[in-house]
Amino acid sequence: MARREELDLCFEKLMVFGGGGAEMGGCGAITEWKDIPMELLLRIVSLVDDRTVIVVSGVCSGWRDAICWGLTQLSLSRCKNSMNNLVLSLAPKLTNLQTLVLRQDKPQLLDNAIETVANCCHDLHDLDLSKSFKLSDQSLYALAHGCPNLVKLNISGCSAFSDTALVYLASSCRKIKYLNLCGCVKAASDKVLKAIGYNCNQLQSLNLGWCEQVGDAGVKCLAYGCPDLRALDLCGCVLITDDSVVALANNCLHLRSLGLYYCQNITDKAMYSLAHSRVKNKREMLKSMKNRYEDEGLMNLNISQCTALTPPAVQAVCDSFPALHTCPGRHSLMISGCLNLTSVHCACVVQAHRAASAFPHPAH
Repeated sequence: MARREELDLCFEKLMVFGGGGAEMGGCGAITEWKDIPMELLLRIVSLVDDRTVIVVSGVCSGWRDAICWGLTQLSLSRCKNSMNNLVLSLAPKLTNLQTLVLRQDKPQLLDNAIETVANCCHDLHDLDLSKSFKLSDQSLYALAHGCPNLVKLNISGCSAFSDTALVYLASSCRKIKYLNLCGCVKAASDKVLKAIGYNCNQLQSLNLGWCEQVGDAGVKCLAYGCPDLRALDLCGCVLITDDSVVALANNCLHLRSLGLYYCQNITDKAMYSLAHSRVKNKREMLKSMKNRYEDEGLMNLNISQCTALTPPAVQAVCDSFPALHTCPGRHSLMISGCLNLTSVHCACVVQAHRAASAFPHPAH
């Protein structure tokens, strides 16, 4: 009721300052909510938060129409107890939704809610279902059929999905660029990565954190099929070896972020392949000259707990990619747990050391 009273107060102010008749350009007097032009309602809807949008949808038919036609983004992540029922109620009205955030602190969503979204929101581009532990393969099949234009999908922590359903989704949603599978221990497998590499050639970001079934065969298919890959998180993928990194270095020349935390089968061979990719990338950039060479290459690399690596190999990577930093406040080369790599330093640390050496301290 408090929300309704606030809206009524806003309406009264609109009557005072907006007027009617000639003041509204001859559109007639505004005496009720339903008299407000649709364009103005859409503007109001775009300025309020998601919780208010849900409340005002019950004010009158005009508000409902404005929300149905004008709302393209909605987040229900703050909904604590009734998210599933809310989705079932709202999805049929919000047919123009493009972004839907259903992130949960505790699992609430059921398959029937996602099926409703898939049946009603065919323009959906961005969907966040993270921590939806109760969802089954039924949801992925529904999304594959109803939302083929998905560009961004976050199903991190959805541990009940199988790789068979995810393969089906990849074959239907070929426009996906951002995919988060972190913690999808049953769904993320080499079979899935082969399907992604074959179907989702526009992929730019993939999180496979702690997906322990992922191995070299899958990562290599991904590297061959997704040359525009910019960010790949393989942290905790304990099966991968140097072969995966070599394939990425040779084929994904736009790679900016690579997570290899706890991938203890990674050796110096992988590091030297990354360093060499800088040379290969430079040749490609000289051909196209579309971007500045300095803006290319790795900007984040996590090799923490990769205890087989030696300082010369990691230093070669650091020297090849100036955007990798070990200095305080700018750590983008993460080496925690690798005590043998403490001698590795980025370019700015080396320069600072040289500058300090060039100016001896005054005598006391």
